[in-house]
Amino acid sequence: MKRRLLLLDSASLYFRAFYGVPDRRRNPSDLPNNAIRGFVDMIATLVNDHAPTDLVACWDNDWRPQFRVDAIPSYKAHRVTEGTAGAEESPDDLTPQVPVIVEVLRAIGICRLGVDGYEADDVIGSLAVRAHGVSEVDVVTGDRDLFQLVDDEQSVRVLYTAKGGVRTPDVVDQAFLQQKYDVSSGAAYADMAVLRGDASDGLPGVSGIGEKTAAALINRYGDLASLRAAVSSGDPTLKGAQRARLEAASAYLDVAPTVVQVARNIDIPTGFDPSVPTRVADPARLDELVAQADLRTPVSRLLAALSV
Repeated sequence: MKRRLLLLDSASLYFRAFYGVPDRRRNPSDLPNNAIRGFVDMIATLVNDHAPTDLVACWDNDWRPQFRVDAIPSYKAHRVTEGTAGAEESPDDLTPQVPVIVEVLRAIGICRLGVDGYEADDVIGSLAVRAHGVSEVDVVTGDRDLFQLVDDEQSVRVLYTAKGGVRTPDVVDQAFLQQKYDVSSGAAYADMAVLRGDASDGLPGVSGIGEKTAAALINRYGDLASLRAAVSSGDPTLKGAQRARLEAASAYLDVAPTVVQVARNIDIPTGFDPSVPTRVADPARLDELVAQADLRTPVSRLLAALSV
C-alpha cells in the first residue's frame, strides 16, 4: 500500500482556529483554548477524511528567515511586533495557546518538525521532495505560497483551507492551477507569483503587472528565466510600458525568487518519526493538558480518529 503523508502548515491552521472557534471561557482568567481546541479538531477531521499513514505538524522555527530579509528587507516587515527583536505580531489570547499545542502534539505522539533558520513552508517543501516516489503528499494550508509544490507526477497536492476550512478544502492540483490561475504547474505558479508580488508578505512584485498578465508572460516564455532572457536580448514582442516595467524591476527580479521559492533541500533532523501514532505517547501528560485547557471533546475525537 502506498503511503500518504499529510503535512500541516501549523501556524496557518492554528491562526484559522483562533479566529474561527468561539472563545467560550466561563472565567476570563482561565487559559484561552479556542485555538488549541480548533487545531486538535482540525487534525481529527483530516485524519478521518484522508487516512494518512504519516503526519507532520510543520513549524516556523523562524517565521521571517534572515536570508529572505537580506534579499528583500520589506519581507513580512509589517508583521513585526513593535519593540521586539523581530517577533511576529500575535493576538494576546493566541500567544499562550501555542506552547500548549506543542505539548498536546508531544503527549499524543504526533510528529512536530521545525528547522532553525527556516519557515514551515521550507520544512514542507523539503519533506514533500523527500517523499517523491514513496508517498502521496497532501499539504494542508491556507497560504497560496505552497501552491508551487503542486506536482501531479509526484502525487503532491494542496488542501487549501482558506474558503472551506479542513472539512471542504479546495483540492489544488495542476488542473486547479490551470483553471484558476492559467498556469500549468506549481513551478509556473511560483514564477507568476514573483511577477505578481504579494502585499501580505511585503513583496512588491513588478509594478503594473497583475496576476493575469504575469500568467500570460510565463505561458508565453515558459518560465521566469526565459522571460528575463527575452528582456535582456531585446525581444521585439516585449514593447512599451511592459518592457519598461520589467526593466525597472530588474533588481527586484534578481532576488525575489530566493524569497518566493520554498526551500526544498534543507537539512532535516534525523531520527524523527512521521508515522501516525498507534498509541498515546504520554497518557499522564495528556490527561493533565485535557484538564488544564478543557480539551476533552477535541482530544477524544482525535484519539478516536487515530484509533489509539
